[in-house]
Amino acid sequence: MTNREIYNDIAREISEVTTKKYSTSFSLGIKLFGPDIRPSIYGIYGFVRFADEIVDTFFDQDQEKLIIDFEKETLGSIKRRFSSNPILHSFQMVVNKYNIPIDFIKSFLNSMKMDTYKETHSENSYKRYIYGSAEVIGLMCIHVFCNGNDNKIEELKDPAQKLGAAFQKVNFLRDLKDDYQGKGRLYFPELNKKNALDNDTKTLIEKQIENDFDNGIEGIKKLPNNSRLGVYLAYRYFRVLFNKLKKTDADRIMENRLRINNFKKILLIPPAYLREKTGQLI
Repeated sequence: MTNREIYNDIAREISEVTTKKYSTSFSLGIKLFGPDIRPSIYGIYGFVRFADEIVDTFFDQDQEKLIIDFEKETLGSIKRRFSSNPILHSFQMVVNKYNIPIDFIKSFLNSMKMDTYKETHSENSYKRYIYGSAEVIGLMCIHVFCNGNDNKIEELKDPAQKLGAAFQKVNFLRDLKDDYQGKGRLYFPELNKKNALDNDTKTLIEKQIENDFDNGIEGIKKLPNNSRLGVYLAYRYFRVLFNKLKKTDADRIMENRLRINNFKKILLIPPAYLREKTGQLI
């Protein structure tokens, strides 16, 4: 093994460790992917996670400058096929291997930059933010799942976006307290700093999420064998979390962050496996 190959392996391993440290739910799903695509999905997650950390954690730093510098290094690493940052090196290998469009990456980073200056959203800015922060992640992933099959990518494009949007909106609803009180942000355009979440508004938001889920599940049914079970497990996890949020009063959501414990996440695997193998994905 050459030193370059060793470096590539270390970069991939760092992306994998990053995923496992930050997200048990996504880690469980990725373990169910085919071994040929797992490193690439870790590579995407590691990149997304580190960009998100810049704007969500390091408030004692100049976050706007940091995310701009991160963008320059990301785009530069893709062009030269190398980065001294292992997370970006891992990511550029994925982008170059699967010809992931640069516009997806720019849209994602534009959404991250919005977090450095935007506290509330109009309908238009919300749609742009959801597209960049969530929908393009689904689009990146189907490029990996479909491995250059343009017809399949086109077929899965809309449901991949809808599923990514559903996951993100569930996160927004779950994290409402922390985003609002801790970061001063409100993502849903129905909310502003004078009008916090109430049950009527919560119902409207839930209808949007239901619609996204309904569209997303149709795409999961059409995924290749290498990824269908893993994505379906993630879908089931977010569905369970969403159902828990639906049963929770708006006032309580503004007071506490709901979660699914790791044991219950693991218990989702057997029924998800059976449904996927018998073609009964719901």
